[in-house]
Parts: sequence; C-alpha cells; structure tokens
Amino acid sequence: MNTQCGLYKLGAVVTPLAQSGWVVTSIVYSNLFSRFNSSLQVFNNKHMLSRYIGGAEASRVMASAIFLAGLLVAASDRTSADEPIKKIAFGSCATQQRPCPIWSTIADYKPDWLLLLGDNIYADVVEGRLKPATPERIQEAYDELARVEGFIRLRQEVPIFATWDDHDYGNNDAGVEWEHKDAAAKMFHDFFGTPSESPLRQQRGIYNAKIIGPPGKRVQMIMLDTRYFRSELEKGAEPMPGFRAKPYVAAAGKGVTMLGDTQWKWLAEQLKHPAELRIIGTSIQVLSDDHPFEKWGNMPAERERLFDLIRAQEASGVVFISGDRHLGEISVDDQVVGYPLYDVTASGLNQANLGWRMPEPNVRRHSSLPYGNHFGTIEIDWDANDPVVSLQLRHEDGEIAVQSRVPLSQLKAGRAPKPRPEGIMSPLQALALNEGDELTVQFNVVAGRVIGNGERILLNSDADFRSPKNFTVVVNRSAMTGDYASANSDRFKDKTIRATGTISLYNGAKQLQVDDAAKLSLIE
Repeated sequence: MNTQCGLYKLGAVVTPLAQSGWVVTSIVYSNLFSRFNSSLQVFNNKHMLSRYIGGAEASRVMASAIFLAGLLVAASDRTSADEPIKKIAFGSCATQQRPCPIWSTIADYKPDWLLLLGDNIYADVVEGRLKPATPERIQEAYDELARVEGFIRLRQEVPIFATWDDHDYGNNDAGVEWEHKDAAAKMFHDFFGTPSESPLRQQRGIYNAKIIGPPGKRVQMIMLDTRYFRSELEKGAEPMPGFRAKPYVAAAGKGVTMLGDTQWKWLAEQLKHPAELRIIGTSIQVLSDDHPFEKWGNMPAERERLFDLIRAQEASGVVFISGDRHLGEISVDDQVVGYPLYDVTASGLNQANLGWRMPEPNVRRHSSLPYGNHFGTIEIDWDANDPVVSLQLRHEDGEIAVQSRVPLSQLKAGRAPKPRPEGIMSPLQALALNEGDELTVQFNVVAGRVIGNGERILLNSDADFRSPKNFTVVVNRSAMTGDYASANSDRFKDKTIRATGTISLYNGAKQLQVDDAAKLSLIE
C-alpha cells in the first residue's frame, strides 16, 4: 500500500467521526496527515521515519500516529448516545514530567467516560519553578503527555471530555489577562481532537457540554471555563491563620466575573435541557471556602449567581466535580439550591501529597482524602427503583477511599424562586454591605420566629440563623399593620419577601429592620 492510498483510507474512516461532533481523543488527525511523509510502516518503525524527517520530529509524528490508531479503536467502543452512562472517571493535576501510573488504573476501571478537570499538563513549570509559559512550551508539554504510555492506552480505550485550569492555560492562577490564552485554546483543541470546522474553535473560551443516554437515564456533562473570562484577583496583605499563603481578596463590584456574560448565557441554556443527572466540571472548588487559594468563593456574587441560576432553571440532579487543590474531598451544602449540592474534588492524579497531612478546614466537608494520588468516580445504578448515584474517590490502585451514595430522588429541584429585578439584592449581596447602607433585599423565607412577646418577627434566608450566609429581616411591631396586623412567622414561611431599609447590626450580624408595612411586600 502506498502512503497516499493508506492515508486516504484512514481519512475516510476518521473524517466522518470528527464531523459527527464526537470529541475524539487523538491529536487532531489533519496535523498528522500534513506531516506524514513515509510509509505506513512507521507505525512500527520509528527509525525508518527518522530517515525522512529527523529524530525529534519523528517522535512527535510517531505519537500522533499511535493516537490516530487509538482513535479508531476507541471509536468502535465509544458510548452510544442511546446507552445510559453507568461509570464516569474524573480527575485533575497530572504533570507530564513525572510518572503517572494512575492512567493505567483508570483504564483498568473501564469507565464510560473520563472527565479531565484541568492541569492536564504543567506547561508553566520549568525545572520545578513556576514560569509563565510561551506557546512553544505549551505545545512541548502536550507533546510530552502524548508520549506517556499509560495515557496512550487510556485515550485509546476511553472517550475523554476535558477542560483546563491554570497550568495548561499557561500561567499560574491566571485569568482574563493572560496574553497567550487564544494560542493555548488552539493547542487544547488540537490535542483533544476538536474538529477543525467545529464552532467550538471559533468561540472564546473552551466551555462545552453534551447529553448522553435515553430519556429517564440522561446524563448531562457540562465543562465550564473558569479561566478565559475570569476577572483578575488580588492578594491580601497577610496570610490566613494556619496557612503560609496570603488569601485572595473577595472580588465584587461591576464587571467582576467568573464566566463572562456569553458563557453565563450559554450555561443558562444548557440547564434548560432535560437530564436526570448533571455533572458540572469546574476547575476550581465551588463549595469549599476556608482556604486562601483559588475558589468560587473569591467571587461571592458570582457563586450566588451560579446557585441562583440552578434554582431559577429548576435544574435537578446537579453535582459539581472540581480540581486544582492537590487533594481529594467531598463537600456538600443542602441550603444553596434547594437540595443537597455536592462538590467532589479529585485533584491529585500524580500531584497529591504522598505523606500524611491533616485535612484543611472546610465546614462543608463530607469526607476527605488529604494525601495520596487519586481519581474520582461516579457510578449510577439505573436499575434500582430509585437510581443511586455513588460519588467516590479512589486510591492510586483503584480501591475506594471515600464515597457518598445519594438516591437520585434526593437531587430534585423545587419551584424556582421569584426573579429579582435589577437593583434588588440577594441575601449574599446584602451581607456584603456596611452598617447604615440602604438597600432593598429579596429572598425566600426559609425559617423564622417571633420574639419579644410578639414585638418582632425574624425572617431568615437560611435554615440556620447562625450561618454566615444568613440574612435576617426584622419586622417590628410598627410594621404589623394592614395585611400584617395579625401576622406571625408562618405568614411568611416558604414565601418570597421584598424589604427595604437600612443595614443594622445585632451582635455583629447584619440585618434589616422594617418599621413601616409599606416597605415589606410578599412577592406572589
């Protein structure tokens, strides 16, 4: 078989796969075709290839050829859109410069999909030191990963769906300001095989989504981009107690964004699609607040917007998976979206601490794996009367370290809260104000009580009035007139209120006192 004929036949197989929109897991095949100058025997003879194009280039083309073959193997076994997903593996933080036996462990686990949450390469680490990467260095790092034997096998056998974090983005903790972000995006798409004509290559940012499975067993996988649009962060002056690192200062104000307007609108549309389980990949943690590093909590209003969006779209079955931290843990918050919201962090494919260390503070932690390389898995038992979702962290040998099992029925969204007009604040936004500031706040009353022999009604946004997320509206006796003349806390429970007033403090907690019934309304 001559070279031209052989490439034509391979192209006839691969091109329809790419055009179908399947996110292939080889280096984009067109790059291979354009650089492949010898016979098909190079698949087994690197030395022959070297005679034509030189040793270094031969290694790169050889890796491309191997992955093309892997693409064809994986194509025959990939999960059909009509077949339910039962096993997902996920993880983050794998330097290509260090052995990573966990790639083979994941392949042995035989997941239906592998979700990579970023730091898939470490392009900005040179000789153990952080250094902003050039586009050439990013490409070199991808080429190094392409030659890792365990990864070669994994991508031959398992379809991969990926996003990035800072080290494959090209610069530690970088966001919107990174000068090489578009070059990094192109190399990301090249490596993960995004078809050349795909709209994904034209959009700003690498966010993406897909739904797999029949009605009643649909799994939606959403990959967010928390780098391309994210506003710059600023460090505080002093380290947090118990940490050497200086914390990032909470960013707020007009223009501060995590996802950017376009991606926010896209996410709202994705959450409208019907699905029983929604796995949302975000490179940084959503729920953990008690550490000084990158997290959604550095932009409190943006995180509240995320929770608001899930509630507004009545999106059931949301589970977050995250990376970045070089540790594993399962966090859960049952207050923010109307059902238990999990954030499973798997961040140590080969970058975790290998020696013992204490878990970091995290008030929302369900369970922890603070040391040891690991990966995450999600197993769905669709055959149970009430399908069960098992959220797991596994050791490097594949054994389960920690897990949480939750019936899918427990992840059901309630009725969406009433929308807030522009200028009307959420409880979280109200808590960011200072004593004496005027505002109008709107929220659903989760809990309340009457105190002072009926002189005051306390209406809380959180089930736990001691929670730092709780905001309280105090309805004083002078406001209990008209429709509220004989009101008690039950009058407002599970209803949406809108109150106008001034921030005051009670034992250090911020609240709003209502003295006039005209400044309190129930939103029907």
